[in-house]
Amino acid sequence: MSVMASPLPNRCNFFLERKKRFCKMMVGKGQRFCGEHANAVSSRADARICTVAEDKLEKHLKKCNSRQKPKPVGFSPPSLHPSINTFNHFSIYYPSIIHLWSELELLLEKLKKASEGLQCEVEDNFLSHPALQEELVNPKNGDPAHKHLKQQASILGHLDELGLLRRGRCFVEFGAGRGKLSHWIHEALKNNGDLKGSEDLQLLLVERSSIRFKVDGKHQDAGVQFERLQVDIEHLDLSKVPLLQDKKFPLVGVGKHLCGAATDLALRCLLETSRLRDPETEPPQKRLKPSEPAAEATPGDSGACSGASVSPVLGLAVALCCHHRCEWRHFVGRQFFLERGLGAAEFSAFCRMSSWATCGVRAANQDYSSHHSTNQERAEEEHEPLDETDTMNKFLSAVEREKIGRLCKRLIDSGRCHFLKSQGFSSRLTCYTDQGVTLENVLLTAVPSSSSS
Repeated sequence: MSVMASPLPNRCNFFLERKKRFCKMMVGKGQRFCGEHANAVSSRADARICTVAEDKLEKHLKKCNSRQKPKPVGFSPPSLHPSINTFNHFSIYYPSIIHLWSELELLLEKLKKASEGLQCEVEDNFLSHPALQEELVNPKNGDPAHKHLKQQASILGHLDELGLLRRGRCFVEFGAGRGKLSHWIHEALKNNGDLKGSEDLQLLLVERSSIRFKVDGKHQDAGVQFERLQVDIEHLDLSKVPLLQDKKFPLVGVGKHLCGAATDLALRCLLETSRLRDPETEPPQKRLKPSEPAAEATPGDSGACSGASVSPVLGLAVALCCHHRCEWRHFVGRQFFLERGLGAAEFSAFCRMSSWATCGVRAANQDYSSHHSTNQERAEEEHEPLDETDTMNKFLSAVEREKIGRLCKRLIDSGRCHFLKSQGFSSRLTCYTDQGVTLENVLLTAVPSSSSS
């Protein structure tokens, strides 16, 4: 790696030892260092806090993204319940690194035995939706935007195929980000109903981070209620959210790349916690079919959960990703694992090994690797763990690792399907888009099973 001899014009003069070059951030007029590195070289006289001069701190805190913010509009304290969607409110220590070939052989044997009888091959079902067709052929959209649009179009297509994409219900988007998925749900339904009548469509966006360029704030339709909650799914009690107590519409859960444990937290939040019941001692409550009208989801009706303050769940469609970031304490499929003689240690190892399903493909993809200079940068941008190729090459080939990684993913997802079945739902795993669009191309869908309808 060549060493940059001097900083670029109008750029920071701080030398980055790890990268062997100067920082490329722009600097203010008359300054030598960017706000990030000014602290590293400043004296007490010009000390900087949170990238600004100390004498300007009070003004900066009025707009600083790191400040403690007031609760969003519509967010009431009762809907925040610390760790309500965590299975256990304490941490469990378990090993997560495979040291020896003998340990790996034992794990592979357990994986093979636990996977017997499971449908490990996921069928392709690439769908689309007319609401996105104009944008899909718009030449102004670059390749990254086009890939996101294809995924969103397929998710809407699956919602439509399941009979879930209708008005008269509340769509809860977990891990909403900018809210693009909710935006397209709105676009697909905005002409499907009388917007001049009563509000008959609700979209609740749940996102723990502060997001710029949100799209939900642009929607002001009279017949639609948009609301965003800045809260971690782990702490969200849906039964206490004012919006859901208003019309008591039936719920549909959605998510695009709901990362790791966030999927398990969302499933528990949507299907179990808000019902305030013990799934091991009480049977699943009666639920509406996706095709049934929303009018039947009113309080006191047979379709509503007895004693619950949230309307029934009609179904869900969640694009899965980052199985290596799952956690045993959040995992909804613990019973499924325990029935197969597996516990926290095996789960941790399988999560780690699940990354082999994609890291091998990434390594072979020259177009991908040319845009990412280091494993660290790739891990940060794609939520992927650091590549273990060098360590595993002496044990398994890339093809073998990829096959094992996919098997680990299917076993983890089968635990989620087992949980959904215990809640009275029929679930399915589908490849909803091509691997050229995204390597994390599996969609989890569920609707109430016929026996519980």
